[in-house]
Amino acid sequence: MRQRNHSNLVLSSHLPFQSLFLAISLLSIFPSHLPSNFSINRMEGSTGMSETWPMVERNGTQLLTKDEPFVIHGFNTYWLMVFAVDPETRHKITDVFSEAKEVGLNTCRTWAFNDGGWRALQVSPFNYDEVVLQALDFVLSEARKHRIRLILSLCNNWSDYGGRSQYAKWGQESGLDLTSDDDFFSDTTLKSYYKGFIEAVLTRTNTITNIEYKNDATILAWEIINEPRCPSDPSGDTLQAWIEEMSAFVKSIDPVHLVQVGLEGFYGPSTPELMKLNPDDYSGVVGTDFIRNHQAPSIDLASVHIYPDVWLSHSDQDDHIKFVQNWMDQHMSDSKDRLNMPIVFAEFGISIRDERFGAGFRELFMDTVYGTFLRSLETGGLGGGCILWQLFPEGAEHMDDGYAVVLAKYPSTFSLVSLQSKRLSDGAST
Repeated sequence: MRQRNHSNLVLSSHLPFQSLFLAISLLSIFPSHLPSNFSINRMEGSTGMSETWPMVERNGTQLLTKDEPFVIHGFNTYWLMVFAVDPETRHKITDVFSEAKEVGLNTCRTWAFNDGGWRALQVSPFNYDEVVLQALDFVLSEARKHRIRLILSLCNNWSDYGGRSQYAKWGQESGLDLTSDDDFFSDTTLKSYYKGFIEAVLTRTNTITNIEYKNDATILAWEIINEPRCPSDPSGDTLQAWIEEMSAFVKSIDPVHLVQVGLEGFYGPSTPELMKLNPDDYSGVVGTDFIRNHQAPSIDLASVHIYPDVWLSHSDQDDHIKFVQNWMDQHMSDSKDRLNMPIVFAEFGISIRDERFGAGFRELFMDTVYGTFLRSLETGGLGGGCILWQLFPEGAEHMDDGYAVVLAKYPSTFSLVSLQSKRLSDGAST
């Protein structure tokens, strides 16, 4: 996700949601039971680091640990590494993992990159800051202690934390004749910068646990880029070639861990009949293609994001909920029947700074996402999971982009996430 600006959105007065309405909604959306062979131990063993912790693996449309089903019940907290650099804020990493574990969350998606600028991990091409790398070591170590799996994103499509625009700047500074940031996906030199970074991270040995990243079961998956788009080539050929090349490169270094792209989920030219499901016409010409991109041989997980507050300009809350259900149902169907892989709804969120919505609607939205995915689990058809954007501990609100969920401030949200954990606890392994 990039920083969202809602100043130009159409606003309406917020419709309050009473507790009874939310309770009825929960009962109507969540399935009453899960398959008898669906079991979850959400603590997944003790917190002792000496105990063997199995990798999360993929078998067709399912995620497994030790041949037991694994369902992602997760959260995003993108800034963990930069907070871990400073001893004064490092405790926030422990805080957020502790709070996540308390409500039964088992997976965190976070940035394993910061290109140029403040507290940069990659100071310049092939030049990496050891202090920041040790901060990332700390994040992995704390996640392992709390038995939280990690999905580590390796680059950003947006300029936040550097991203592909920073790679293009480095290229221009070195004398390359580039036309736009989209050259990140095709220029040989820029691709070599990125491959150098990938190799540095994947082959690193953690200074705290002494485990090489590519062998660390704490890592569930590598994400090659957050929300990629290449609008200069709406055919999708440029981005497709990059996805195939970079995912294969990751697998050449680390054949064990799973790999996902990091897509928003827009349908593209390979499935013109499905493009009507996109939130708008522009989404179909930004160079991405949900089906084609996930057919790259080295991709293991289908990735989708859900942001109706940003994607839909109108304020009809019922329409927003219907969009979420249709968006999820179609992508789950395609992941099972066309792609034969698990699906990860890797970001879903609502900004309560948007005057059209508020905490009550956010909970209804979360409830819809959780319930829709649970119905898929009830049929025994598709694995994967859902990852909330985003979980914050108290004291980090200055980083809030409007989407932060501070569980201590929203007891009903705490209960909602815990209820989802309980539903899963009657089911899969974490």
